[in-house]
Amino acid sequence: MAVVASADPAARHRRLDRAVELPAEDTLMGYFWLAAIGAGAVALLAVLKVNRVLWTMVAAALMLGAAGYAWQGQPGLAGHEASPGLAATPDDSAMLELRDQMLERYTGAAAYLVAADAMTRIGDRRAAVQVLLGGIRIAPKSLVLWTGLANALAAHDANQVSPPALFAFQQAMRLAPKHPAPPFFLGLAYVRAGEFATARPYWAKALASTPANISYRGEIATRLALLDRFLAMQDVPNAGQK
Repeated sequence: MAVVASADPAARHRRLDRAVELPAEDTLMGYFWLAAIGAGAVALLAVLKVNRVLWTMVAAALMLGAAGYAWQGQPGLAGHEASPGLAATPDDSAMLELRDQMLERYTGAAAYLVAADAMTRIGDRRAAVQVLLGGIRIAPKSLVLWTGLANALAAHDANQVSPPALFAFQQAMRLAPKHPAPPFFLGLAYVRAGEFATARPYWAKALASTPANISYRGEIATRLALLDRFLAMQDVPNAGQK
């Protein structure tokens, strides 16, 4: 027992030394590759004759990456298969296109919608809400941002028109009472929640608020007609039961 006890500390020290030395070597290699990437980026900028003013932006990005690596980089960790905790959301391109037509995508406020869309697509609905809240702090009277926030809140709350989502929709309607987007998307939120009868007056209001010469009027009219047909089909069995 005495022999084993005296050997154990030395063995433990050897294992500890190896545990310290290997990550240190890996870290040095990591810094080597960071330096190589930086040198390659500078060479590429020089070859492409990029304006010197842009060099500072590239340098700042590289420094930010290096700082992040120094803070959290752990190259000695064993690799493993990624297991994302977020479920990606299907991309509803048609509805996004309609929203962009109604809310004029190419505006300053719409840039927040683009960022929120990216968060929604990877399943991070909370981040989408936070992005839009950040925009509203800057532009608190933006119809675009309040409508986007309302949509994001409804999606975040399991496609239900929760009190926060309803408040955001109502705020958008207060800011632009004659604009078709807030009532249309509130109606859409009710449709997604399965509350079809509740959605109907909002889509009717959206259609009534849309001028005849607007390109997306037909999209709203088509959806309202389909909703009316669906509601009529529901009424037929109910009438038979009476």
